Amino acid sequence: MCMKSTDDVLRDVNEIFKKVFENDNLSIGMETTANDIDAWDSLSHTLMIVETENYFKIRFKLNELFTFKNVGDMVTAIQSKLELSPPLSLTEQQR
Repeated sequence: MCMKSTDDVLRDVNEIFKKVFENDNLSIGMETTANDIDAWDSLSHTLMIVETENYFKIRFKLNELFTFKNVGDMVTAIQSKLELSPPLSLTEQQR
């Protein structure tokens, strides 16, 4: 199985967060939580999960979502789900 590094996944997730929260200056880390981002509410959370699933071509189980305490937990879950083919970049998806 081809694994992306933690830094690569975090970089991709950061781009997703920038898109969802409409903030090009947003910078997240492994310890980032909803409390760290003012615009993070239930609607943006749902959108962020959907965008992440679509980007990485994965699906989170509902009970799995409840275990995420921070971005690092999500990054770890993403890494465990990645398949052999790498995801398209956000630029490639928009073509």
